[in-house]
Amino acid sequence: MTSPAGSAARRCARPYVLPRGLDLLTGPTTGVITLPGHLDWSGNAVYDLDAPGRLADLYRTVIIEAAVPEDLHAYLDAGPLRRLWSYIWLPPPLRQAWQARFADLAAIGALAESA
Repeated sequence: MTSPAGSAARRCARPYVLPRGLDLLTGPTTGVITLPGHLDWSGNAVYDLDAPGRLADLYRTVIIEAAVPEDLHAYLDAGPLRRLWSYIWLPPPLRQAWQARFADLAAIGALAESA
């Protein structure tokens, strides 16, 4: 017997972590940040948040790789997250999970899609 298309992939997908609330995202917004190895093992784990694009890179990496909500709370900040939300590439299921939990991110996503 075969399984429905895609069900094996869903079983193998790692679970995504979401913050308990956007108000808990109070991470740094300037300066140089070095992510721990469990979040960034690329060999380029140093992020100069004052350099164009690096804040969005950091947010993408942390959102995708977070193992516990505290990873999100420590490295993301709600204000820049809202500002960058429509520009950060995320796997569609992960973006949908965040937007399902946080109505303001869903509204930002909808505005970006309609533009």
